[in-house]
Formats: sequence, C-alpha cells, structure tokens
Amino acid sequence: MTTVATTSGLLSAVSRGGTTPGAGYDAAVAGVVNPSDHRGGTLVLDNSGDWDSIDPGNTYVAYAWNFARLYARTLTTSSAGEGLVPDLATSLGQVSADGLTWTYRLKPDLLMEDGEPITSAMVRHAIERSASYSSALPIGPVYWRAFLRDNGISTPDPLTITFRLSRPMAEFDHLVSMPQTAPVPPARDTGPDYYRRPLSSGPYQVEDYAPGERLELTRNPRWNPATDPVRAQLVDRVVVNLNVDADEIDRRLFAGEAHLAVEGGGVQRRGQAELLARRELRSNADNPINGFVWYAAISTVLPPLDNVHCRRAVLYAADHAALQGAFGGPVGGRIAPTMLPPTIPGSPPADYDPYGFLSNPRGDLAAATAELAAGGHPNGFATTISFRDNRPKEQAAAEALRDSLARVGIRADLLGYPSGEIDVYPGTPEFVHSRGLGINITGWGADWPSGFGFLYAICHGGAILPTSNSNISELDDPAVNDLLDRVMTTAGAAQRAATYREITERITELAAFLPIVHSRSLLYRNPEVTNVGVNPTLQMYDYARLGVRPR
Repeated sequence: MTTVATTSGLLSAVSRGGTTPGAGYDAAVAGVVNPSDHRGGTLVLDNSGDWDSIDPGNTYVAYAWNFARLYARTLTTSSAGEGLVPDLATSLGQVSADGLTWTYRLKPDLLMEDGEPITSAMVRHAIERSASYSSALPIGPVYWRAFLRDNGISTPDPLTITFRLSRPMAEFDHLVSMPQTAPVPPARDTGPDYYRRPLSSGPYQVEDYAPGERLELTRNPRWNPATDPVRAQLVDRVVVNLNVDADEIDRRLFAGEAHLAVEGGGVQRRGQAELLARRELRSNADNPINGFVWYAAISTVLPPLDNVHCRRAVLYAADHAALQGAFGGPVGGRIAPTMLPPTIPGSPPADYDPYGFLSNPRGDLAAATAELAAGGHPNGFATTISFRDNRPKEQAAAEALRDSLARVGIRADLLGYPSGEIDVYPGTPEFVHSRGLGINITGWGADWPSGFGFLYAICHGGAILPTSNSNISELDDPAVNDLLDRVMTTAGAAQRAATYREITERITELAAFLPIVHSRSLLYRNPEVTNVGVNPTLQMYDYARLGVRPR
C-alpha cells in the first residue's frame, strides 16, 4: 500500500474548480490558489477557543466538521468541485422504491491507523454511540433518532451497511456525510474519553491533544490515497494553537506566523480595516458569501419573551446598521431580513422585508413600543443577552443590541462564555431558564446545503435537547413541526424549496429569531499555503487538501 499522493492525482483534484497560481483578492472563491503537490512542512492553524470535541461522534461546530475530515472519513463527503461524493462508500446510497431503505457498500482494503480493516460494523457502532443514542456523547445532530427505526442499522457483511427508516428521508446521502459516520472500532472505543485520542481513518492521525493549548496531527501511514480522491497528505504535521486571542490571531496571520484561522469566521473588525488598507494583505484575502447567518435566538418560553409581541418588539427595536457594523459592515455580511440565507434554495426573494430591516435599518421604535404595549409591557422589561466572549464580533453585536433595546425600555445584561462551552450555556435549556438568557447571540450554517439541513435543528420542537441543544429559542410550533416532518417525503427539490420558504416565513412571523446578517467571511490566507479553495458546501476553506511551500 502506497501512502504517497501522485502528482497527477493531486493536480486533478485541485483543478476541478480552476487553478490560480498566484495571489489575488477573492481568488480562492473562484478557484484554487497556489496549486502544488509539494510534500513536507508544518501547517500552522490558530483557534481563538477550543473544540467542543475532536471526537467525530461528539461535535457540532462547522469548522470542527471541516477539520475532522483530516482524520475521519465518512460514508459520503463534500468535494469542492463535485458536491456530494462517495467517501468510504463505493457510491451514493441505493434507495428502495418506498424511500425507507438505504444501502451503502464500503470500498475494500480500507484501514484504520492501527492497521485494522474498516468494516460496516465500525460505522454502525460510530452512529449508535453518537448523540442520537448516547447520553455520554451529547454533542451533535439528532437526525438519526428522528428518522431511523429502532434497531434500524444492519450490517449483513463486513462491507455492507443498510439503514431502515421510519419515514422517507430524501436527503439521506447528505446525512451520512456527517462525522458521526466515521468508523470507530468497538474494542477501541473509550466512550466519553475517546476525544483524547480518536483513531484515524483519514490521511492524518492525532499525535497529541492538550485541551485548551494545542492539537497536533501527523501522517497516517495506513491511509491509501487511491481510495480517496478528495483529500491530500502533503504536510508532515498540522499544528493548531488553541485559545489564542482573536486579534492576536490576525496579527500572527499578517506577520506570517500562522497560516490560517481554523474557525473560518474571518478576521476581526480591527484586522479588517488593516487588511483592506494594505494591498499586500488584501491580495491574499477572500470574502465569500458563506451560507451562515449571524442571529440572536430569542427564547419562546422565558417570560415575557414567551409572548410573541415582546419578541417582535425586540425585532423592531434592533438597530440593524449597528449590528451589521459589529460584524464588519458590508464585508461581514448583508443585513438579513430572514433566517434562511440566499445560498439555500427556498430563501425568500431579496425584497422580502416584513419588519423593515432593510428599508429602516436603524429600527422602528414606534412599532416596537406598540408591540410592547400589546404584550403587556408598555414600559419594557429586563432580560440577559449571551455571547461567546472570545469572539469580538459577537460581543460587539451583544453590546449594539443592548443599546438598541434600551431605546424602548428593554434592559439587557450581558453574559459572555467560552466558545467551547456553547453546549453548556445557551445549549442547556435548564441553564438558560435559571439564568434568564432571553436572547443569545450565535451563528448557524446548514448541516448540509438545503432548507432542511439548515432549519430542522434550530426550529423543530423534536430537536430540543436537555443539553447541546441547537434549538436555543425552544421553538415548538405545530405548523413548523408538521412542515418539517412532511418535507422529506417530497421527492422533488423544487417542491421542497417551496416548503422551506413557507417555513421561513412562518418562523419570521413567530419572531423566534432576530436575524442579523447573512454572513460573508473576510478570510486571510498566508501566501505559503497551497491548494487553497473555498468549499461551497463547507462554507470555508477546504482543509482536506492543504499544503505549504518550502520557505
């Protein structure tokens, strides 16, 4: 078995989206910057926080899913040039006529890093140990539990895995691209401690992980590039520095001391001004529309926000110009009148603006005051706004929203928390209730590029969890639930998109969310990094094929 990527294989992989041999603003959006098959060196990434978990079965953060592709292969995965493609599987799923049975066949001769052959039983175990089944691993999506029958996974032979669903799931091929399908050998599973040293099925393996300090990957000698056209194994090591101050990350990037910021959210407000003003920095920057929305989740159960009029008062009172400024102005994103981003089929048209966010961005204080009166709180009320305290943009947004709401008598305290504990703070309803966290600043991107992949986890009442909860608003609306329950039985993508628009308009009416901006990320790439491209599905730089030039 060879572990050396061939020149032709790599250049074929990076050229599917076009190649750009030199630097240039937005060059990595249009194609791949610095295509190269050079091997060697260390890729240095910085993170302003820490992972929720590096266990593929216990993570629910966008950059963590992207990064996990370096050491965790899944049944299907995203290719920047081709969209969804088979990964461990030989093809996309074979589905029965009734849409209830999906079957995948694994590629032969795949190995874990210790040399053990990868089997369908390892994939089954990986799914069954994840959030849908295990209270010991609470972080992650809940789709498996929502769609699988009891005992719905079978492995008739070592290379075949079959899923039997309780109801059709038209986008199931996307579901099996999640890191929860990365194989875990049952005998090597250490449960909640598996995050300390997860076993690799990808091109890199975990060499060392010191939580809060450093994560280091090295080459996995058992990875076979002949089975994996999506990834490359160019650098010798990948080092991630953890809990680095966000503004310090920008300084390190601009000084050439780090290659990329792993979180993929873009440089901070101070760094944005410097980057855009300096030509040599701007030429190594990209500003893609990334499919995320920055928003405030508004509790639908905490008084007085359990009253829709009080929630609408928050929407009308918000100063959207100031909130957009918190995320960097136009380079940080477009003011968002609705939750569903324009990159997702079913998003309402650009002129859909029911609360006047676009036509009156400073807010409509008269309308807010009227809503407060209708909600029985004409003099306002008190609440708390939470945000991740290692993310300056979120803190600035929380401060801007606090100042906006004060104009109509809504008094808000601020509570910051570490980003690695999002599952504990706004992600734990009991904590939210006990601390009165009525409004929570956060961001969201689709679990896969469809309205269902975007909306289900944050909108469906059945997705509310006791911890690691993504439906922070605790929205449990029968009409929304019914639409989401029925849409996966619809075969046609256009018909599903129409339903996603209907859901988006319904949650807009319910005011469970204050959308802030449909995000753009002002990303900086060190010119030493090779094969840099924005993966439209992952919504950030694709980490699976990066290299570095020799200095």
